[in-house]
Amino acid sequence: MVRWLVAWAYTPYGDVALFVNAFVESSFFPVPPDILLIALAIFRPDAALWFAAVCSIGSVVGGVFGYVLGLKGGRPLLRRVVSEQKIQLVDYYYRKYGIWAVGIAGFSPLPYKVFTISAGMFCLDLKGFVVVSLVSRAARFFLVAGVIYFLGDTVTYYIRNYFDLFSLGVAIVGISGFLILRYLSRRMAGVEDPDKGKEG
Repeated sequence: MVRWLVAWAYTPYGDVALFVNAFVESSFFPVPPDILLIALAIFRPDAALWFAAVCSIGSVVGGVFGYVLGLKGGRPLLRRVVSEQKIQLVDYYYRKYGIWAVGIAGFSPLPYKVFTISAGMFCLDLKGFVVVSLVSRAARFFLVAGVIYFLGDTVTYYIRNYFDLFSLGVAIVGISGFLILRYLSRRMAGVEDPDKGKEG
């Protein structure tokens, strides 16, 4: 799937594919758009910041789509994506950090799609959601593209020659977000029910 996505970087429709990738990743697609963004930025370093903008807009629009899904589908829909424990953890983050929980997920490895759908389910302020999503996603994608744009040939050389390893690293970072969320949700469940497992 990663190789199929990267192949779009060498077609005239690379920026369209990047927008679609960023859009669907914000609601249901598993592969983060960072990989295609990097491939496009390497292939056309002069347009790296443009690709970051396309990726950011696509991700935020996809996030709004995820928000609407959560608003209409509610908890039953979110349960198809993650476990009840993870939903409770996201609820905890929203109660603790408010709308900024979306910003944390938007910039970090935490799965953004879980927070976009749950934002709609918990009826967070839509305008605040869009603003925080735009800031966090743009910060992430412009950081990636900016490194290639401003550091130029040096970083491009290493990414070109070790692109498979670099892609694997990005994929591992993406997967780690789900593992972190899983660990935190189980830990929180244990804290909320300290007597669990003591019966008998």
